[in-house]
Amino acid sequence: MSYISHPPGQTHVTDALIIGAGPVGLFAVFELGLLDIKAQLIDILDRPGGQCTELYPEKPIYDIPALPVVTGQQLTDQLMEQIKPFGAQFHLNQMAEACVKTDTGFRVTTDQGSVIEAKVVIIAAGGGSFMPKKPPLPGIEAYEGTSVFYAVRNRSAFAGKNIVIAGGGDSALDWTLNLQPIAQHITLLHRRDDFRAAPHSVNAMREMVATDKMSLVIGNPTALQGNNGQLTGIDVTLADKSTTTLSADTLLAFYGLTMKLGPVATFGVGMQNNLITVNTENFETDVPGIFAIGDINTYPGKLKLILSGFHEGALAAQKVFRYVHPDRKWRFEYTTSSSNLQSKLGV
Repeated sequence: MSYISHPPGQTHVTDALIIGAGPVGLFAVFELGLLDIKAQLIDILDRPGGQCTELYPEKPIYDIPALPVVTGQQLTDQLMEQIKPFGAQFHLNQMAEACVKTDTGFRVTTDQGSVIEAKVVIIAAGGGSFMPKKPPLPGIEAYEGTSVFYAVRNRSAFAGKNIVIAGGGDSALDWTLNLQPIAQHITLLHRRDDFRAAPHSVNAMREMVATDKMSLVIGNPTALQGNNGQLTGIDVTLADKSTTTLSADTLLAFYGLTMKLGPVATFGVGMQNNLITVNTENFETDVPGIFAIGDINTYPGKLKLILSGFHEGALAAQKVFRYVHPDRKWRFEYTTSSSNLQSKLGV
């Protein structure tokens, strides 16, 4: 996938800000782009695709029109290819934390200090924000953000560290391979000698273990050792029930993700059963200029399907056009026959 991902802590201006870079948010970029509306996207994950790439990249999906079967990763890749002509920009590894009304639209700030000024906001956050599942270790909160982390937001921050990576999925293996060249030492800790990650990643990890470039420990962490938020070691119960302490100044825990509505609930839009209420004409909320599409919204007859989210994004884009281009006349066109739209798509 090729895309522009901005580092945190900067200020940006765009026509439309999409919160959520899953399939529905990505397709909204396409519909907006056809109407000359520039879009940027925020997502708490480190890559586009939402649930499709994070939870089931290899899982087959059977109800996408014209695609009898497609995996979550393939669908994301094809959506990214489809929106390439529109130059969407991404703010990854960031959570939309606050949204306030301004004279020109909205100002959205993230938990990483980014500020995005937009004329409209489209919430496409699926079931909410992905939140990390934390290992059940006493007092772990005291180390979070200092020496215990649940995501890698700045790879260089881990240079020279003695790192234990806990987990057995793609995220754990990916970061094991990515951080090994810059870390002082990497230890991969997993409860069993069987991994849910891509086979080539597992094979690469085992090769590094065999050549003493990293360590693999089979067991479960039971306690953290350290002072003032700085980790010094991790107590582990091994597979044979014996115990040991791993030397470490950093713990990366990849135990999966859970869905929570998160700060979106504080944006001032109408809610029903932890979902955002919208109208069915254009999927605008009760706050003019804020839209909600995909699984995050609710209305009579709602179906939680990717297909439904695509439809909602298409209709929302028509109303967004009126906010972004109030002086222009809206004209409906077909991509099959409009030379204007085909020119935008580069065909």
